[in-house]
Amino acid sequence: MIVGAVLTQNTSWRNVEKALVRLESGLPDGLVPAAVLALSNDGLADLIRPAGYYNVKAKRLRAVVRHFVDRWGGRAEAMAEAVGQGRCSVEEIRDEWLTVHGVGEETADSILLYAAGLPVFVCDAYTRRTMSRIGLLPDGASYPQMRRLFTDHLPLDTALFNDYHAQIVRLGSSFCRPRDPRCGICPVQPVCAFGRLEVSHA
Repeated sequence: MIVGAVLTQNTSWRNVEKALVRLESGLPDGLVPAAVLALSNDGLADLIRPAGYYNVKAKRLRAVVRHFVDRWGGRAEAMAEAVGQGRCSVEEIRDEWLTVHGVGEETADSILLYAAGLPVFVCDAYTRRTMSRIGLLPDGASYPQMRRLFTDHLPLDTALFNDYHAQIVRLGSSFCRPRDPRCGICPVQPVCAFGRLEVSHA
């Protein structure tokens, strides 16, 4: 999950899946932190080539895995344990990840939600497009604005956030597409400002 969060930057999940298969098959011990860190930058870049920007992402991935090992002992559950035991808050862990080379807000939130199982909402291009068109976000909304839309109005629940984000991705990829949106058959069209306008003009 952590590797995927880095590789998915500026590319599609389909390309990430190809890169993950190459990476796992190219590591003698499988996709474990020590094996990733043992690779040279060139070797790592070659394995993740399908994800695009592979030289940049190799450096970012190495930094992320190094932090994961040094700070969390290579155990994703250690983050949730630290929160559960009151040793740090979710926001403090998020702030730590944001200091790591190549980790932005979406990547940090993906690590916390999908790898650590912490109640953090992940926002992405699908979130921005769908929520802006529906009318729930202003044009040019910042990442914190997008995040607050969900955290201020939903229970802080990991399973709910996971499913909610998956539904947004499905909505954005199947109906609310950047070009040629399928407003006429979109399930949220009745409550969508953009969709009502598109259908009325059809």
